Amino acid sequence: QVQLVESGGGSVQAGGSLRLSCAASGSIGSIDALGWYRQAPGLQRELVASVTTGMFADGRTYYIDSVKGRFTISRDNVKNTVFLQMNSLKAEDTAVYYCYADLGWRLELGQGTQVTVSS
Repeated sequence: QVQLVESGGGSVQAGGSLRLSCAASGSIGSIDALGWYRQAPGLQRELVASVTTGMFADGRTYYIDSVKGRFTISRDNVKNTVFLQMNSLKAEDTAVYYCYADLGWRLELGQGTQVTVSS
């Protein structure tokens, strides 16, 4: 079992920044990657960013095209925490952001944190 606790959401004006954090606990060794999905009202959930984790992982990152150059995902393997630094936020970034852990055979999702960007 893996538990994920997110923090850092909130409201900001366009052009501002927010930093999301996600602390993982439990069966940490079973996690292949950590990352973030988001879901805006009326839209499908989309993968925003991810990073490979674990002692022998290469830290490879992925970003959806719409956030490249604005968002940065990073990890702290000692604290089993992943961060999403979001800069130059746009109104279209407004969504509920879900931390996820890739366990290989399934995904574990956090409870979600709201990010609201006003134009």
